[in-house]
Amino acid sequence: MKITIFGNSPEAQKLFDVTKQSLDDIGLSDFVSLGQSESPEFKKELNISKDPAFCVEEEMIEFKDTIFEWNVPSKEEMDSLLVSLIWWESWSACADWCSWCSGSCWI
Repeated sequence: MKITIFGNSPEAQKLFDVTKQSLDDIGLSDFVSLGQSESPEFKKELNISKDPAFCVEEEMIEFKDTIFEWNVPSKEEMDSLLVSLIWWESWSACADWCSWCSGSCWI
């Protein structure tokens, strides 16, 4: 999974910092790539209207979207969001889509 923070404002830097802190604290830094972008092409592709924006890309399931804009969540809110995204990613990656996946398919 790749997270991109869009923008160059002080709020974008705060969003980057809280995201990095959460990734480090909950042990996801080795599994999730974090970057920043100010690219007009990226902004247009994801229809970003406000700075900062929190964007997620998962190539395995061809998913790329803006999750939220114009907001810097608290550290606790970011922890919760990241855990939810990782849980969703691991569930959606199941090859059988059985909704029963616990990490090792029995089907």
